[in-house]
Amino acid sequence: MRVGKNGGGRGVPGFCADVAFLFQMLALSRRHLVSPSLSMTSCRRCYRGDSPNDSQKDMIEIPLPPWQERTDESIETKRARLLYESRKRGMLENCILLSLFAKEHLQHMTEKQLNLYDRLINEPSNDWDIYYWATEAKPAPEIFENEVMALLRDFAKNKNKEQRLRAPDLEYLFEKPH
Repeated sequence: MRVGKNGGGRGVPGFCADVAFLFQMLALSRRHLVSPSLSMTSCRRCYRGDSPNDSQKDMIEIPLPPWQERTDESIETKRARLLYESRKRGMLENCILLSLFAKEHLQHMTEKQLNLYDRLINEPSNDWDIYYWATEAKPAPEIFENEVMALLRDFAKNKNKEQRLRAPDLEYLFEKPH
């Protein structure tokens, strides 16, 4: 908030400017309200904090720069970056799910699969979307329906009934391959 010469507040010259500024910001944010009729499977790059049962009447989207594939990194660098990004998510559920998935699958993925996984975990701006797609609570957009999504969905089913309460320790990175 901007402050007037005398510190702002009621009866102080800067207060009117502060109020005007707040109304301008509110007006700007209202222009970006999303219509409830918009499809949730669209892939716009915006941050939004919705849930599957949310009416979305009060949802505000903040535009983000478009995702771009990194073509200038080696496969080893890509694997290391994806491992890190799988562990450091915006929500604990995905930290656990994606880090365990990365531990099991990342080292065996082809370059094409690594690129698909990179897009999957970095293009959507909301981690809840990734979680809902992986657990099949919501359908994934067509662009993410691929072999990596199938692997992630299968992994999320936890057919072996493993206890998945935390991200794996990193010691496995230093073990010799069998």
